[in-house]
Formats: sequence, structure tokens, C-alpha cells
Amino acid sequence: MYKGDETLKSYLMVKDILERKHFENIEVIAGKEGLGRLVKWVHVVEVINIRKLLNGSELILSTGVAWKDNHDIFLSLVQQLIDSDAAGLCIEIGTFTSTIPELVIDLANQAHFPIILFHHEVPFVEITQDIHTLLIHRQYQMISDLESYSQALNKKLLTIDNYIEILKFIHQYLQVQVILLFSNEEVQFLPEISSSNERKLLLKSIEKKDSTLYSIERNPVQLLGDNYAELIICSDERVLTEFDHLILDRTATALAQLLLRELYVEEKRRMEETEWLNGWIEGIHTEEEIREYLSYFNPKFKTKGAVVCLIKLESFEQYSSADITYFKLFVRSIFEQQGFSLFAIEKRNTLIFIFLNERGSSTWKKRFKQGMERVCNVKSQIGEQKKKIAIGKYVEDITAIHSSYQTSLETIRIQERIGNKAESHFYDDLHIYRIISQLNRHLDLHEIVLEYLEPIIAYDKKYNGKLMETLKIYLSCNGSKQETAKRLYIVRQTLYHRIQKLEKLLGPDFMNHEKRLTIEFMIYSYEYLVAARKATEVEREAY
Repeated sequence: MYKGDETLKSYLMVKDILERKHFENIEVIAGKEGLGRLVKWVHVVEVINIRKLLNGSELILSTGVAWKDNHDIFLSLVQQLIDSDAAGLCIEIGTFTSTIPELVIDLANQAHFPIILFHHEVPFVEITQDIHTLLIHRQYQMISDLESYSQALNKKLLTIDNYIEILKFIHQYLQVQVILLFSNEEVQFLPEISSSNERKLLLKSIEKKDSTLYSIERNPVQLLGDNYAELIICSDERVLTEFDHLILDRTATALAQLLLRELYVEEKRRMEETEWLNGWIEGIHTEEEIREYLSYFNPKFKTKGAVVCLIKLESFEQYSSADITYFKLFVRSIFEQQGFSLFAIEKRNTLIFIFLNERGSSTWKKRFKQGMERVCNVKSQIGEQKKKIAIGKYVEDITAIHSSYQTSLETIRIQERIGNKAESHFYDDLHIYRIISQLNRHLDLHEIVLEYLEPIIAYDKKYNGKLMETLKIYLSCNGSKQETAKRLYIVRQTLYHRIQKLEKLLGPDFMNHEKRLTIEFMIYSYEYLVAARKATEVEREAY
């Protein structure tokens, strides 16, 4: 049904036009290697400044009146035509031009730019009318062919379950080399290229984007707003046309639909494995069981470490199962590019992701941050909603996933207590708040805080003296009065008065090393407890 040479009928080449009426008595005196150039229109040109008047692929007809026998002007005009990517130049010999200078012939040969001579007078009007009619007819034919191809491709989508079938389909239709280049650098050639040198040469030409060996067209395959792969066609036998590009675009769209369908089915299957994954994060599986499970997905899989990430969504119930599934697909597509494999679990209003690192451990955090930044910035049904993100500690041993999961839960708890003061999503970056959280579970932390800070708390409550704020800034500035006053936006005299009051309430030795460290720790603990009390009140009101 589909033949590669039929697609060429959508456009004319110079050599096709030379077979038309009025081209019986012609001579190609230069640029014979360029007779395969595409012709999209025909112009009659009798001026010498043509560079800004052309769009490319025009066949130029001329009597030579613009340059007559001025060789410099003639040479300049041919150079302009070459620079404008014109298809060729047809000159009527006799009236205004009798000979073609050798310099012009040499220039045209170097650029593979055809120069054709009419040795008899010809009617330019009839030539343009004939070719323009033919071009318009072929444009209509192109639209018809494109629609037929799209319908056949859509029908094929209903019966196939492998993207290779789509690659075969476009290859058979256009008779070109087809390449699918995935974002993870996996490459699929169709037909397969057995020689590794040929593959490297072709990929290098594609990467350079300026190859003289191949005519190349490329189109991204987008899934969920992200470039999942790139579909590329190339030929070393003919110039790829706009029609080829349109076919490529329709094929890339169909390919995206198929790949998205495959990913969706895969994601649904993974949802059915939630029970096993729950056992993994709870720490009940052995290393042998875990490795056997992972080898089912990828026999060659070798993890360099792992980490658990929680994404807690507000109003989780407002999202459909399709919304959640597509969000997980989106997260997967982003982090696979960053060198992670992942498994997802849903628990109440929280998505739990197990990220398995496939690259060096030294770069995991940087790559993870880049991926999470893209997830947070995406404009989508879920992407733009408020959510808490907590990343547990990174573990080298896949049997220690339980530890990463528990620390991710701890990170969520801390975030809910201290709000915006949690400047990082990572458990490893919370430092002092981790200690405070643990102490609060096992001790009466409130009582300990009051032991050190009660005079300050009582004074601020009675006089609104801002002593707690002053104390915190003074300590963070390492006792620098100038810096403290600057950050508090107060004059030195006011600061001196507050410091005197602090010495009276806390003792004149409150800046001594050990006492200072203890007071600073108690300030953080106090802020944690205040935030925790507010969070509890909000939860009670919501309940």
C-alpha cells in the first residue's frame, strides 16, 4: 500500500522540471550534482539584489538583462542565489547573455547549484503557469496522502502493543532509516545497523545537526509535557521534504500515545504490587527476596543505594485515580532521566516513592534535587497543588529501606511542627530538629525549656519586650552588637538596654560557651513546641 517513492510526488525536483514542456532544448552547464534539489516555486528574476526576496527552493528564470555582460554582477547574483538556497538558475541565451563566465561555472559546481541554459527563446509565462499548477496539484496530493497515512496509523494503534511496529510502519512508508533515541540514551535503529562504526557515525551526524552525509529530520516524543524520546529519520540517498517532516510529526504523536498507554498499563500493574512493597518498607523481606523481586523488572539491575520520599497531598480525595496515576508516571519519567528507578505506593493522602539509585552515590542528592525541582514546578492537576515533600536518609543497603522510610516519616512530622522553618526536604539536613523531635518524644521538653527560658517568655508576654527575638539574633550574630542592631532595625542604645535585661533574667554569664549553646538549643526547642501546639490546634479545629 505504501511505497517510499510515492512520497516524492509531493514535491518536484529540478530534474523533474527538466522533463516538462519548453525544456526540450536545454543544457545543464554547472551544478549537475544538484539536480535533486527540491523546487517549491518558480520566479522570474531580472534584478541584481535578490537575497531578501527568496525563501528557499525557488527555481529562477532569467534573460540576464540585469547583469548583461557584467561578470562581477553575474557572479554576485549567483552567490546570492546559493546563499538563499535557491533550487537553480535557468538563463535564456541570446538576447542579453551570450556566454557564462568560468568563475560562475566553478562557483555553481562547488555549491552543486544547477545552471541551465535555454538555447532558444521560451515563454516564461507558460513555464511558470505549468509548474505552479503542478505544484499546487501536488500540495493537494500531499494533504490527501498525509490523511491516508494518519488513518492507517490510527487503525494500527488499535492492534499493536509494541512501539517497534510503529517504527516499521514509518520505515516502510518513507523508505528511510528510522531511529528512536530515548532520553536515557537507549537507542533503537530500524532497520538495525549491524556495524558499530556506522551507528556511531550516524549518531554523531545527528548530534552535530549539520551533517553533509545525511538528510535528517527529528521530532520529540512528549509524554506528560516532558521529552521522553526523540524520533529521527534520515537518508543518505535523497533530501527529506516537508512531507517527510509531517509524516514524522504524525508518527511521533502516535508513538507518544502508544508509549503512554504502555506506561499507564505498567503503572496499573505496579499498583497491584503494593502489598509486597509495603512489606519492603516495613522491613520484612530478606535481601534475597528483594533482589529476586528487582531482577523480575531488570535482570541486570544493580543499585548503588536507595532513598524513600514521601509526597503528602492536601485534599487527596479530590483527585481521581487517573490523576494520581498520571502524576506518578510524570515523576517516574523525570527521575529515570536523573538515574533512578522507582516504585510507588499510596497510603491515605500520601504517595510513597522508593528511589533506587543506578549511578554514583556521590551525586545522588544533586540529581535528586534537580528532579524534585522539576516536579514542584510542573503545571498540572497535582503539580501546582500544595504538598509536603520529605526525603528520608540515603541507605547503601536495599534491606535498609525500612530505615529510610522511618526517617522520611520523621521528616514529615518535623515539617508539620516547624512549617517554613524547615528549609530542606531532606532528613539529613534537619540536624538540630531531629534531636529536638527525639527528645520531645521521650522527655518533658517543655519543662526543660521553661527551666532556661521562662523569665524571657514571661517578660515578653507581659511587656511585649521582644527579648526572645533579640536573644536569638544576638546569639546568631555571635555577640556582635553592631550586626544585631542592624538585623533588628534598632539603635544601639535600645539594644544595650535589652542586653542588660537579658543579663538580669538569664544571668551575666549567659554568653559563656556551654550556657550559650544550651540556651540556643532551648530557643529552637521552644519554637518547635510552639509550632507543634499551633499545628495540633489547627488539626482539632479541622476535626
